[in-house]
Amino acid sequence: LFIQAVKVLLMRPQNWPKFSFGAWLANAAPRMHRNKLAAALANKLARIAWSVLSTGKAFDTHKLEIEAV
Repeated sequence: LFIQAVKVLLMRPQNWPKFSFGAWLANAAPRMHRNKLAAALANKLARIAWSVLSTGKAFDTHKLEIEAV
């Protein structure tokens, strides 16, 4: 399901800045094939989802923006 969602997201690059991972995505897109990029972003989202569910802590988008820079 993550791959499906990411492929839809990749079809709309004008929406990338709306997301906390937009900077990472814009930086990675020119150097990766779109399928590899989809798998990488799906992996990133799955890890975030697992972390939120396992720890019970809220997701901090500010931390992700700092890591993207």
